[in-house]
Amino acid sequence: MEERQLAKHRSVMKRDRQSKVRRVRNMSRKTRVKNAVKAVRAAVSQNQPEQAQAALQKALPLIQSVAAKGTIHWKTMARKMSRLSRRVNELQAAS
Repeated sequence: MEERQLAKHRSVMKRDRQSKVRRVRNMSRKTRVKNAVKAVRAAVSQNQPEQAQAALQKALPLIQSVAAKGTIHWKTMARKMSRLSRRVNELQAAS
């Protein structure tokens, strides 16, 4: 990645360092959420209600904690949790 030219103020340089660290941290958190959601969807698509419920129980607190830290918006959290819960509940009702 190309280095960009910044002002040579201490506060600007510190802000740049902080933003780089936060970017890496946020990317990691978002990836963990995506993988957790993917695990629930995979269990639902394979018609495995027990595994879907277990994956959902792991995914929900993870999504909540990522939203509490400000990485994703709280409405995004609510939408993801609602859709995943609805899919798992529909699967359990069908079986």
